Formats: sequence, structure tokens, C-alpha cells
Amino acid sequence: MSVVQVASIVIFAGVMVLIVSEVVHRTLAALFGAVIVLASGILPFEASLHHIDFNTIGVLVGMMLFVAVAKRSGLFEYIAIKAAKLAKGDPWRIMVSLSIITAVLSAFLDNVTTVLLIGPMIFMICRELHLNPVPFIITQIIASNIGGTATLIGDPPNIMIGSQAGLSFLDFILVDGPIAVAILLVTLVCFRFIFKKTLVASPENMAAIMELDESEAIISKSLFIKSIVMIVLVAVAFMLHGFLHLESAVIALAAATVMIFIGRQDIEETLLDVEWTTIGFFVGLFVVVGAMAETGVIMMLANFLVEATAGKLIVAMLVILVASAVISAILDNIPFTATMIPVLIAMQGSGMDVTPLWWALSLGACLGGNGTLIGASANVVLSGIAGREGYPITFINYLKYGAPLMALSIVIAGIYLVFRFGM
Repeated sequence: MSVVQVASIVIFAGVMVLIVSEVVHRTLAALFGAVIVLASGILPFEASLHHIDFNTIGVLVGMMLFVAVAKRSGLFEYIAIKAAKLAKGDPWRIMVSLSIITAVLSAFLDNVTTVLLIGPMIFMICRELHLNPVPFIITQIIASNIGGTATLIGDPPNIMIGSQAGLSFLDFILVDGPIAVAILLVTLVCFRFIFKKTLVASPENMAAIMELDESEAIISKSLFIKSIVMIVLVAVAFMLHGFLHLESAVIALAAATVMIFIGRQDIEETLLDVEWTTIGFFVGLFVVVGAMAETGVIMMLANFLVEATAGKLIVAMLVILVASAVISAILDNIPFTATMIPVLIAMQGSGMDVTPLWWALSLGACLGGNGTLIGASANVVLSGIAGREGYPITFINYLKYGAPLMALSIVIAGIYLVFRFGM
């Protein structure tokens, strides 16, 4: 290996260590790595721009702006209260309702945004029922990652994969959608047995839920209606973007622009709601991984993977599925996906049909995020909310629920992939 190849690996490994150890914020770690890559000349500035996936960045910024406006209508609070009342205040039914709502919203918005909106409602409902919210928080984390698996925009890894592999919103619905629904249903059955003893509320507390008025959650009726209409239109536009020959980023940014305009929102105030730290993290990470691609390290890894699996598609598919899940649970599915994308592109360049491998990477990275408390951004965000509310969730406490359910989902996904692409 050459000096620049070793240097690119060392920089990448250093960034990963900083992210896992949380010595510094992960965005600072990624940007610091990018600065070293550029300052050392390992990756020229002009070349670095080619490694930044601006489609992914555009989708994230667009959807963050869109939701920033929509949430000011009170729409998401309305949905949560309505769901609790339809469940007649029964804790188990509420858990199922919120899990399904979270999964669906995660599929069509994104899982981080969804948990930010639904999370506070969980504590309100649990206070009324005098229940420990931790089981609800755990189920919401898991449901959000499963729901995010189903579509192009549901989870950042899918946005990245779709952009680089040329996969449309409809492609994700047709391939990842069915298995995500199946895994969610199996997971809900598991929830029933795992949390059965803790989901008990008195008739008086259940009656208190029924007295909540969901209409009071609506802050602006006009914006409420506009938000519903726009969410439907955006979902349809994403499903048709392949036929429309529009990048998903164009749709997301256009939707955000229209939403800000018809919602009559202050643009400067709305821009403050964008998670710029997340955007900075992506940019920095793309540059760091780009250095390994530019120096040939990624191609070496791709060749090793082809040789290790003897070029057998099914073996490679299952290896990538399991490895993606395990590593994404330990690290974070975003940096792992950013590393694997150029590997699959390199494998494709060697003449191998990598279409099934894209889906293995998608399912492994997204579902693997459920394995630990740091496996996905949604996990960190919602556990942080729980801690601020006085219900801290420890790494070990979450692990005993998340790891087995993640393993079960990967087994189901593996069987699905073999039958779909290997038969």
C-alpha cells in the first residue's frame, strides 16, 4: 500500500474513533477529518466536490425545511392524540397505534424528524395514564427505523443508496416496502409479549385520555389543511420522480419552498430549524470517504469482497446484509453506508451484478440501526428526549430489547432476499 492509501485509512479510522468515543461532536470529527484530507493534499479540493452527494444533502435540507413549517400547524400532535383516543385509552392499543403512525411517518418524512415530533406526545399520554414511558420510547425507536427502511427518504442510508445506485422512490416501495411491513408486524407481536406486564392502566386514567381534545392541538387550521395536502403531493411526487426524471433533492427542495411560501413563514426563522450539524456531518464524511475512493483503498476492499465470496451473488448478499447490520449497530448506519457505496460501485465495475447487494446494504444498514442505542440517529435523538424528561435509557437497558429484535429482523430480511433474488 502507498503512503497516501495508508494516510486515508488512518484519517478515516481516526474519525470513526472520535465518533464512537464521543470525545467530540460527530460533526466536528467528520469536518476535522475532511480538513486534514484537503490540507494534506490527499484529495484535491476540486475532486472532493465530486465525492459530496449533493442529492442526499438536498433531500435532507428540503425535508427538514418542509417539516419545520408543517409542525407549526399542530398536525403531528393532533395525530397522536387522535390515535390515543381511537385506542380507547388502552396502553397496548396506544403502543400499537403510535408504532404504526411512527413507522408510516418515518417512511414518508424521515425517522429523525418523526421521533422529534411524536416523542413529546408519548410523555403527555404516559403522564395521563401514569405509565413508565420507557417501553413506549423503545418501541418508537424500533418502529421508526423499520418504517424508515421502507422508502427512499425514510432513512439517510436509503437516500444515499438511492442517489448513487439510481434507485427510485417506487423501487424502494416495491422491494424494501413489503419486508418492512412484515418485520413491523412480527415486531409488534414481540412487543405484546415483552411489555405485556407493564401496559396496565386504571379505568380512571384511561378515561382521562378520552377527555383530551385533539382539536386544541391545532395551532393554525389553514396551515393544518395545507400541510396535509402538501404531504400527500410530496409523497406522490417522490413515487413518480423516476418517471418525471427529477432528482429527489429537486422535489424535496421544491416542496420546502412551496410550503414556506403558502405557509407564510419567515424564511430566516425556518432555516434555523434545519439540523445544520447533521448536514455538516454528511459533507465532512463524504470528503473523508472520498479520499479512500480517490487513493484506491475502496477498490482494494471491493476486490477483497469479491474474492472472499468467490463471486457468488447469494453469499455476497448475505455477507453484506449481516455485516451491514452488525457494524451499523456498533457505529452508526450513515458512515458505514458512505463507506460501502463506493465499494459496491467498484464491484459493479468488475462486471458483477450488484443490484441485490444494494438492497442487502439498505436492509442491513437501516434495520441494524435498531441493535444498539447509538445505531441510528433516531435512537440518539429519542433517548436524549427521554433523558431530559427524567427517564434515562441506558445503553445496556436498550440493548436487551434492541439486539434480539434486530437479529430477528435480519434473519427475516435474509430469507426474503434469498427468495427474491436467489431463486
